[in-house]
Amino acid sequence: MSRLGPGLPAHPGSKLRATLTHLDCTKAAAARFLGLSRQMLYDLVDEKQAITPNVALRIVKLTGTRPEMWLAMQQAHDLALARVKYRHLLENVPQLEERW
Repeated sequence: MSRLGPGLPAHPGSKLRATLTHLDCTKAAAARFLGLSRQMLYDLVDEKQAITPNVALRIVKLTGTRPEMWLAMQQAHDLALARVKYRHLLENVPQLEERW
């Protein structure tokens, strides 16, 4: 579950954190293996940074997972955050009806 509240899809950083723990891989070692700065990896696992396709491909190589999983998690998380953040704006957008 996301650190930002119940009902929000998990940030992929939480999955990455759990995966690295399961594989007994330190964050420093993972950063080195992935070719990322330690700060960048810490930001990812602390859910402060989004996982990009470029980073997802590196994680896949390291962990034997699938890139679609990482990117789908990120997209679901981002979309849920946007729904919350822009809720008031969305309330004012009308639904256009098809008029043929």
